[in-house]
Amino acid sequence: MGDRHLVLVTGPARSGKSEWAENLASQSNLSVIYVATAADYPEDQEWQARIQAHQQRRPTDWQTIHAPIDLAEIIQSQPGSVCLLIDSLGTWLANVLDQDAALWADTLQKLLNALVQADGQVIVVGEETGWSVVPAYPLGRLFRDRMGELLRQIGAISDQVYLVSAGYALNLKALGTYVAPMVPPDRLKRD
Repeated sequence: MGDRHLVLVTGPARSGKSEWAENLASQSNLSVIYVATAADYPEDQEWQARIQAHQQRRPTDWQTIHAPIDLAEIIQSQPGSVCLLIDSLGTWLANVLDQDAALWADTLQKLLNALVQADGQVIVVGEETGWSVVPAYPLGRLFRDRMGELLRQIGAISDQVYLVSAGYALNLKALGTYVAPMVPPDRLKRD
């Protein structure tokens, strides 16, 4: 394995997280491969406008790969001499949200393994969705809970974790303290 460098960029909608991730990719001095996770919905004009805004902001020499579902496989297939910019985990998760708990656990583990084993630089953009009320419908709660789990696990293996809010980026690994998952007191092993 070569020089792996994993960066997670997270934050709320329209906070500047994609722009920050693009800035980091530009500073990598590597060839950038933009991994787009959005599914294509040609009939949705607003969705197409969002995709187009992202495309117009990127340098023309960046290669684009579409990975709406097979994200782990795409990560594993790339050489270590590039910077992968994955945008975004939320759209990818929406594409695989119909997986049952066992299949989701397998998909998540494959993604984590691919990120840990990746050579070169990988920058992942993910949306913070749990800062509001608990969704009133099961699918919304499932998305929010899986997104939180996904971000927490990727954050734990990342070299840098940035929170972008209101156009400002904070390096949480430099400023924060890791919060280990708590073991409930009734599950502690007693001698």
